[in-house]
Amino acid sequence: MLAKLTALFAPAPHLPVTEDSEAVAKSYRSWRIRTLYSMFIGYALYYFTRKSYSLAMPGIITDLGYTKAELGILGSIIAISYGFSKFFSGILSDKSSPRYFMAFGLITTGIINIIFGMASSLIVFAFLWGLNGWFQGFGWPACSRLLVSWYSKSERGSWWSTWNVCHNVGAFSIAVLAGFLVQHFGWRSGMYVPGLICIAGGFFMVNRLRDTPQAVGLPPIDVYRNDVVPSPVKEATTSSTWDTLVTHVFTNRYLWLLGIAYFFVYFARTAMNDWTPMYLIETRNYSLIQANSMATMIEIGGFFGNLAAGWASDRLFGARRGPVNVLFSLGMVLGILLFSIVPVGAAWQESATLALIGFMIFGPQMLIGVAAVELAHKSAIATSSGFVSCISYMGAAAAGYPLGIIIQEFGWSGHFSTIIGASIMAVLFLLPLWAAKERPVTLAAASA
Repeated sequence: MLAKLTALFAPAPHLPVTEDSEAVAKSYRSWRIRTLYSMFIGYALYYFTRKSYSLAMPGIITDLGYTKAELGILGSIIAISYGFSKFFSGILSDKSSPRYFMAFGLITTGIINIIFGMASSLIVFAFLWGLNGWFQGFGWPACSRLLVSWYSKSERGSWWSTWNVCHNVGAFSIAVLAGFLVQHFGWRSGMYVPGLICIAGGFFMVNRLRDTPQAVGLPPIDVYRNDVVPSPVKEATTSSTWDTLVTHVFTNRYLWLLGIAYFFVYFARTAMNDWTPMYLIETRNYSLIQANSMATMIEIGGFFGNLAAGWASDRLFGARRGPVNVLFSLGMVLGILLFSIVPVGAAWQESATLALIGFMIFGPQMLIGVAAVELAHKSAIATSSGFVSCISYMGAAAAGYPLGIIIQEFGWSGHFSTIIGASIMAVLFLLPLWAAKERPVTLAAASA
């Protein structure tokens, strides 16, 4: 079955390498910029079909009479489906063309959003949104492979962070677009229009992207950049999917540490994004519009945090991601603590602390993903990325219904205590990776 699926997305063959060094340099400059903006637009558009439902939800409640609890189930469904899809699609993506893989996922999510806009049944909604989560998972592993293929280790943090702000741009843009559509044309338009845009975006990516430098006649990025590649350690050489998982993923202790830390980072990120508007409404007398506007400070801070974390890891720490992950996670603890004690009525302090939280959260949100692919075996880059991402979205799911129960039983003080505790746990699991630069010898390799 897996072989049939991978055949649909067969990677592009390598072309003869161009010998003219000047032509190589010129072509590389052009292709790297083209790859970056194409991935940026493509992944930002994934947010159009991921966040559209959240913005349509008030209209669905008014039009169809569903309760918040009933519609909240869909949020948990997509988080779980998306998390598992990242792992599965990572395995599939390592054997596929990232160009077609990513485009196919985006086109499919666009179609699902349009069908969702035609439906009215809660059961149909749940099925479609679970399906949407599955195909949403096709974006991240493909981008991971493209970023590794086109940008070398010594510079990857800066390029990756520049791409990663597409999260913030996409989330902000769909809030503006879908908010306008829902307000003026009804909730169904908030599903139709993003869906159509993403279908067009999928064809745009097919036109713009290429799998690897070798697919356009260029040398591998490490050769072009003269980056020192670590000497390979003794590894078991296997080709089956299961053997790859056991040899290069499940026995890689670095990936487990990163994955567990990611769980807590995503718990804190999702908790702050999803619950902050309600906290502001219930405790600080904000209107719905005011609360949502204030919560966007997290995305604004995240935009700059992404860029700063990538730059710092490359320029200040010699392409080591560990120190920046730890320092930003400590800042995350501080930011959430400060926000929880801001006095009522101090709007500028609320804005500043929410921006600080976003700045700090999006550092490890981005760099843990970078570390995962750099500490992974070259034959399991997308699989390793999908593995840690799958764990991260279990953290996102835990920030939904389970955290809601905590808020219900212990109030907002319990809410903040839980998030701060999760942030501290992220720091503790990232500390052992402070000095990590190369992947460890796996247990399977050590016994070979």
